[in-house]
Amino acid sequence: MTNDPVLAVAIRAAHRAASVILDAARDLRRSPSHAKDHGDIATDAQAEAENAIIATLRAAFPDQAIVGAEAGEIVSQIRAGGPVSQTAPRWIIDPIDGTANFVHGYPFYAVSVALTQGAEVTHAVVLDPVRDELFTAIKTKGAQLNGAAIRTSTCVRIEQALVGTVFPARTSTKLPAYLPIFNALVKTCAGVRRAGAGALDLAYVAAGRLDGFFVMSQNAWDIAAGALIVTEAGGRVGDFAGGKDFLRSTDVIAAAPGLFSPLRETIAAAPP
Repeated sequence: MTNDPVLAVAIRAAHRAASVILDAARDLRRSPSHAKDHGDIATDAQAEAENAIIATLRAAFPDQAIVGAEAGEIVSQIRAGGPVSQTAPRWIIDPIDGTANFVHGYPFYAVSVALTQGAEVTHAVVLDPVRDELFTAIKTKGAQLNGAAIRTSTCVRIEQALVGTVFPARTSTKLPAYLPIFNALVKTCAGVRRAGAGALDLAYVAAGRLDGFFVMSQNAWDIAAGALIVTEAGGRVGDFAGGKDFLRSTDVIAAAPGLFSPLRETIAAAPP
């Protein structure tokens, strides 16, 4: 799979970002979280890591748009100077998914890089720099972890499922709607986990470490790469209504194929 030239560039971009992140993580460990320069180190690391991804992608694909979690959208001008169309290839990147974890030294965060063609994700990389775990996928060609094929779990019963989630921010308007769903799943599932990095949660669903995942407050850069890795590992991804245009929705469910419907039905049945 790494022989694919597009994926190879995405992997190189993710590794360049990871080098920046690991250097900054060492700097963060040298000072307490309340130190004056602590936030500056993290902010600078995010920007530098994103710039490393952008520079790598633009060097290889100068005419393709890039959407970054920190930088917003960077649109190259093609040939005659016209804007990039919505159906043109577009990279969606997140230099540090799980920023709060990174700042506090909690070792669960990742670099996420995805290439989209319209609403379709075609190439995906999620790199865990702490564990040196590289999750990759190419549409129709499967998903891998460090070069070995991965598959979602065989779980089909919600009572046996370990489910990941991301909480809405405490100021989010989504929080009141989220809490009843969380309460329903806590009472129904084998366990609910909130680790703080949605891209890595999705990669864990693909690898069978989690049976399912749901979220109500994600952006495209949080889910694009992980969603393709899940589907290419045999899983299902959709919005709360079961639709597939999850890049436009902040409500996302990902799960092993036999668990997707039970998880969606449990969420739908939660009291308002």
